Amino acid sequence: MTAHISNGAVNGSRNGASFAGVSLQYLPKSNTFTSNLPPDPDYKTPSSSHNASRADLGPRMVKGALYTFVRPEETSEAELLGISPAAMRDIGLQAGEEDTPDFKGLVAGNKIYWDPSDEKGIYPWAQCYGGYQFGSWAGQLGDGRAISLFESTNPSTKTRYEIQLKGAGKTPYSRFADGKAVLRSSIREFIVSEALNALHIPTTRALSLTLAPNAKVRRERIEPGAIVARFAQSWLRIGTFDLLRARGDRKNIRKLATYVAENVYTGWTSLPSILSEPASADSSTTINPSRNVPPEKVEGESSEEENRFARLYREIARRNAITVAYWQAYAFTNGVLNTDNTSLLGLSLDFGPFAFLDNFDPSYTPNHDDHALRYSYRNQPSIIWWNLLRLGEALGELIGAGSKVDEAQFVNEGVTKAFAPQLIKRAETIIERVGEEYKAVFLAEYTRLMRKRFGLVSHDDKDFDELFSEALDMMEALELDFNHFFRRLSSIKVADLETEESRKWAAGRFFHAEGMTGLGNNEDTARQRIATWLDKWRVRVTQDWGDGEEGGDAKREAEMKQVNPKFLPRSWVLDELIQRVEHGGEREVIAQAVEMALHPFEDEWKTGDREQEERWCGDVPRQNRQMMCSCSS
Repeated sequence: MTAHISNGAVNGSRNGASFAGVSLQYLPKSNTFTSNLPPDPDYKTPSSSHNASRADLGPRMVKGALYTFVRPEETSEAELLGISPAAMRDIGLQAGEEDTPDFKGLVAGNKIYWDPSDEKGIYPWAQCYGGYQFGSWAGQLGDGRAISLFESTNPSTKTRYEIQLKGAGKTPYSRFADGKAVLRSSIREFIVSEALNALHIPTTRALSLTLAPNAKVRRERIEPGAIVARFAQSWLRIGTFDLLRARGDRKNIRKLATYVAENVYTGWTSLPSILSEPASADSSTTINPSRNVPPEKVEGESSEEENRFARLYREIARRNAITVAYWQAYAFTNGVLNTDNTSLLGLSLDFGPFAFLDNFDPSYTPNHDDHALRYSYRNQPSIIWWNLLRLGEALGELIGAGSKVDEAQFVNEGVTKAFAPQLIKRAETIIERVGEEYKAVFLAEYTRLMRKRFGLVSHDDKDFDELFSEALDMMEALELDFNHFFRRLSSIKVADLETEESRKWAAGRFFHAEGMTGLGNNEDTARQRIATWLDKWRVRVTQDWGDGEEGGDAKREAEMKQVNPKFLPRSWVLDELIQRVEHGGEREVIAQAVEMALHPFEDEWKTGDREQEERWCGDVPRQNRQMMCSCSS
């Protein structure tokens, strides 16, 4: 269960106390998901699935279920390529556990915690869901190559995670695919999952990367296979509700919503109370609403009263608003934001053709199949809301029922003809209101993050237009690197910006190695525009930090460097990593990349290769900017 948006425990400790971790054997394990939700009706028990041939298991259509019991395919001659020490700590595993046969077998799909002799333990499963892909209904999708092994609970933090293997073989939801994942995409997901967590962006996590050398996977070419052991507090997504709605399965919509509130969140009382005033980014009640509402309580006027399912919908929308704000503030572009890739916990999920922006270009998408730019950086906030509208449609009957939601006739027989207009009107009103709340929460969080990135402490209504928007317009027009801009800004001293001449000189810090590249500008006009902006910024930081004397500059720089990363796993860095591992046979470079991804705000790392560190953090080679890739993985 999770009480708040979480990007993992801090160093696997609680209340500041150190926790050494436990072995895999003694890590607490559970199967809350499969114990509370309906299984595949054709294979209701682990033994029925275990004794079936893989051909019988599917791929096929699965109805009336949230999952199917299915075991991973074994991997011969598996090679553990890398682990995340931070993930080990957050799960609660002791250092060195990665060297044991149990760990290596588990993350390669060669070990499960279920004994066929007595049918005791926890049997793996794959989730059933559907989704809208690129705006069109795609029908049943599901975990086509992801298999959950068990839920683990960190003995110290008490945080529960669902441990899952991606690329571990076919499931009933594989459709026409092979259930495998290629090394190329697995390296990308392994690194970015941990990088986002280190940036404090809500995300699913990655524990390990395993090479499957004998799995030759056909994509655009024959590629080596790999398995990522990943984990999350929940892998449920909007698409899970989408499929139930498409099939008219109102019983399981209610069951799933109840499960999410009681087992994914920390219970109904953790959800937000109705807002006492219209949603606003400047309202403290919008940003931090009261909670602890009893489950049975209905709040608000009759025409727009909110029951517990409305509160659940609002919480899901709020969490996603905060995550999207982080994406926009750090220029992370997911690339594929279908409803089956949108988390009910507001986690960054299912990494395909993702990228961090290089030059600031709002219309950029890393997905070369997204010709309409549906999932471009600019569109991410509106697309997530579009997805949340689909969730609102799935939950609409429960939301619109208001105080009648627990009445026997409604629960057992559905909506009467006489009650339908009132229910629809109430659901539409609440969903519209949640849309305003989503926008307000997004704007408030985005503003908070950008204020920190610009090194500001106080709030000024003019900042958004005069500093934030102008900086983004300037970066776009002059083709400046988005994240380098903030890191380099961090080190500029107020005293270096006192004159027009000094500001023009400082402007050169933001150019690429080859100089100014923006169309319609030359170096003089570019320096002038940056200098004008730097003067406004100088005035604001002076208000917050003083004129630089008495340590103001040093304190501000330290604060800014804690939110403005030096290292990000850019597309060109990941591409180089893939080439060196897949074609060059290198292994140490994976640990070096993980070390940097886990500590993105440092000035230097302990990789043993200082030149490589600086190169990966330096100017993006011109031919490698704004790279794109496919969904094929």
